[in-house]
Amino acid sequence: MSAATQDNALQGSRLTRGLIYAALLLFVLYYLLPLYVMVVNSLKPLDEIRSGNMLAFPEQWTVEPWQSAWSTAQIGVQPTGLKPYFINSILMVVPAVALSTAFGALNGYVLTKWRFKGDGIVFGFLLLACFIPFQIVLIPMARVLGIFGLAGTTSGLVLVHMVYGLGFTTLFFRNYYAAFPTELVKAAQIDGAGFFRIFWRILAPSSAPITVVTVIWQFTNIWNDFLFGVSFADFDSIPMTVALNNLVSSSTGVKAYNVHFAGAILAALPTLIVYVVSGRYFVRGLMAGAVKG
Repeated sequence: MSAATQDNALQGSRLTRGLIYAALLLFVLYYLLPLYVMVVNSLKPLDEIRSGNMLAFPEQWTVEPWQSAWSTAQIGVQPTGLKPYFINSILMVVPAVALSTAFGALNGYVLTKWRFKGDGIVFGFLLLACFIPFQIVLIPMARVLGIFGLAGTTSGLVLVHMVYGLGFTTLFFRNYYAAFPTELVKAAQIDGAGFFRIFWRILAPSSAPITVVTVIWQFTNIWNDFLFGVSFADFDSIPMTVALNNLVSSSTGVKAYNVHFAGAILAALPTLIVYVVSGRYFVRGLMAGAVKG
């Protein structure tokens, strides 16, 4: 009876596992189908797309839509492709991510290891910033950019994203540093270490997991942002997402769907690469922050 029971349990376990894998496979196919359609049709001539099945493999493979989307597609007045706007996004994202991460780490450090009267209120206001909709800050931010002479510039977009992301980065680092042994900080103070020396020598070396989480979060949000880009950018500082919208909107006559698909993939490629390369570190960092927070 014991052997029969074990066999039945084993068969039931295999059946359950098979059903779970089948359900997961269906979900994977469902979510990957749009990506498949985009990739396949970005490698087809336009006539082939217009003639029928968008799910079929290309009969004639071509990379011309990719070349056009990158360097010759009509975006606005000039046929520049997405290349200059890709560079604009890089020039915006890299400093915005670096600054918001650095200031978030310092805020988390101060709010956990250099407590002061009213620090909970300060953290509450920073936390509130995480829930403020984008639309509410448009007019105040436009006013601030105008006062500092940063309206329509890449530097202005960097400032906007750094300020808006500061609540999230502070939350991440504050929760991560909350369980870090305060005794180490006090011992360093007794040995004569100052504010920045303690941060760089003690906390920063142990912050790799939460730093990865913060960088991925900020990179994804800033790169994919459309509202701030379309609101505060000038022609010379337009980011990739706004340029992609202009690529689709500026097309006249026959829609070049293959070029649009290629442009959409180019716009999404950096965030996809970031998640593929460092996705597992993102999960580990979240778990570390959850345990320590």
